[in-house]
Amino acid sequence: MPDHSSGFLDRLRSGELSLQLSIRSSRTTDIVHIAHSTGHHSIMVDLEHSTMSTDAAANLCAAAGSLGLTAFVRVPEREYGMIGRLLDGGAHGVIAPRIETAEEARTVARACRFAPRGQRSQTNMVPQLGMRPTPAKELNPALDATTIVQILLETPAGVANADAIAAIDGVDMLALGANDFTAELGIPGQYGDPRVKEAVTALAAACRRHGKLMVLGGIGDRAILDPLLPLGVCALRITGTDTALLFSAAKLAADRASAPIAV
Repeated sequence: MPDHSSGFLDRLRSGELSLQLSIRSSRTTDIVHIAHSTGHHSIMVDLEHSTMSTDAAANLCAAAGSLGLTAFVRVPEREYGMIGRLLDGGAHGVIAPRIETAEEARTVARACRFAPRGQRSQTNMVPQLGMRPTPAKELNPALDATTIVQILLETPAGVANADAIAAIDGVDMLALGANDFTAELGIPGQYGDPRVKEAVTALAAACRRHGKLMVLGGIGDRAILDPLLPLGVCALRITGTDTALLFSAAKLAADRASAPIAV
């Protein structure tokens, strides 16, 4: 089995820059091929902020795997039941949003792995193994070892519990969602607030203590982002969302077409 997941984590642990494209609106595998041909290393299919079906999301993930990309899915808040279906359909990793307690994080981690570490329902054919019927004694350890669990902390309560969450077996990455975090603080979009730096510092310290990776999302302003990176943020960068990138390109094309012709 191509080990996209472990290779992806090893790349981040070694400090290599890794690019991720967020997919919200696209429904065909064209967007996955675009991600691949533009030098991205992974995709993140966003089911939290879209009406996309699990079927469409799984198809995008399976296509990504075929191209050597690592495919994450951000599941809707508290939708633990769909996690197994997405992993069975080709996802390499799950991002669980708005987690606030160790117990919530443990529920996610257990949904991603087979017994005895978890409670993922048994299957024997997955795209990651070429849809070959595979006995549980081979399939279970192979998938358990290559499934990535990212816990997204977006509230002060979640940040306060970062150490307990990072200590959980089966959690691989902690992420700070700066958009929701600043909104929770009553300062939406004010990423320069010192409490954002404090949260990044707390998550990074928890991740160091427990051998996990720390991700920072939601800050596009390099003047604010870059000084936070040395605090312990791994080298995963979300380059943008398909919807926003399409808008930017369409706006640029419209502006060019509307510009007066130089004479």
